[in-house]
Amino acid sequence: MFLSRCNPVLQLSRNLGKEVLSTIPVVNSAALSTTSSLRKLDLANKYHGLEKNVWVEFIQLALDYKPLNLGQGLPDDLVPEYVINSLREVINDPSVFMHQYTRGFGHPRLVNAIANLYSKLLNIGHQIDPNKEVLVTDGAYEALFTAILGHVNPGDEVIIIEPYFDCYEPMVRLAGGTPKFISLKPTKTSGIISSGDWKLDPEELRQVFTSKTKAIIFNNPNNPLGKVFSRHEIDEICDLCRQHDVLMISDDVYEHMVFDEHKMIRVAELPGMWDRTITIGSAGKTFSVTGWKLGWAYGPEHLIKNCQVVHQNCVYACPTPIQEAVARAFELEMSRLDSPDCYFKSISVDLARKRDFISGMLENVGMKPVIPEGGYFIMADWSSLAPKIDLSSESDPQRDYRFVKWLSKNRKLQGIPPSAFFSTPHKYIGEDYIRFCFIKHDDSLKKAEEILNNWRKELN
Repeated sequence: MFLSRCNPVLQLSRNLGKEVLSTIPVVNSAALSTTSSLRKLDLANKYHGLEKNVWVEFIQLALDYKPLNLGQGLPDDLVPEYVINSLREVINDPSVFMHQYTRGFGHPRLVNAIANLYSKLLNIGHQIDPNKEVLVTDGAYEALFTAILGHVNPGDEVIIIEPYFDCYEPMVRLAGGTPKFISLKPTKTSGIISSGDWKLDPEELRQVFTSKTKAIIFNNPNNPLGKVFSRHEIDEICDLCRQHDVLMISDDVYEHMVFDEHKMIRVAELPGMWDRTITIGSAGKTFSVTGWKLGWAYGPEHLIKNCQVVHQNCVYACPTPIQEAVARAFELEMSRLDSPDCYFKSISVDLARKRDFISGMLENVGMKPVIPEGGYFIMADWSSLAPKIDLSSESDPQRDYRFVKWLSKNRKLQGIPPSAFFSTPHKYIGEDYIRFCFIKHDDSLKKAEEILNNWRKELN
């Protein structure tokens, strides 16, 4: 007889030749002790509600179903050869110190390159101090983390403009802050629609700023929308920052990818904004080497020193060889900053061509693309196709999640559901859309076109 340790035990005893069945409750102290111990090892309370992550989920989906992946921002084209060669040269450098810890707040050669580059790009008559006004981080992700955790206290409100990169909200919550969301919304429903047609409501913007507002997180060009904010739109936000004494965290990782006649305006260059702005950059985005995970923050000393405290108690130092390689790449680009050969200029030309190709491809299948003004993502409205697709095999609450998963599994083409970039009350804004990445080799884009053309024939 197999007996449960936790349930009453049936014990057979013999008494004067009779079998007597008696029930004896047994408390397993070892099991209770183990349960109590495991409870002590549960996920920390501050992370409760943050377990789900769109990238973890969809990377696994890609591994399971092996679709053509236009979902994640993983460039397979436009990676400058000289950048890769720079790292190769560093690895082969005879100096052993290229393989040891470097300065915690940033490798000297790299912080000098960053300071010189942005002093020139901002052109505000201020020479950025490489040691006090620059911090090198483990990707732009960590730069955002240091900016938020280094300044936000419990009870502080932080304004987040939707759609937003999904890490903004959990970082604010980890700091004890309260996210306050305001959404860009489409102002056109017909004709050619661009990311510039998605706008903030000026009155709603004014109302979201309060006496509790500590910071605003501003992403320009915007991911996933590709919106490049105009000078007038940025001025409206900056006026409110100055009026309410609010910290500006400006996520500029797509700063060199601006199309057509649009202009990249850096918040820190505007009157009265340098002293209240932390600007975030990314080597992964700048040079299309996302696996290098190297970013930076620059701004006035009184803000960057707070980021440095978070960094030194978290990551402390970033890989020396990668920092050295990025520094060399920056030095080359600065030597030809005004030339058409500068990668910061040529990448926009190359990406604009890919943007036009993918826009036409999506339109041909019956979607309505939102033409991006910058970045390397495109959102497309797929709602007109919904009546022709049976999504009953998927159970996610948001219909864009159901559509994206269906497309990955059944047509072997992966995108990303844009509702992941909206807060819970506003997820409906993104549900009619799918996001694709177009910093892809032409062969990959043509393969996606072939998949969609074959699907279109089935729909008809």
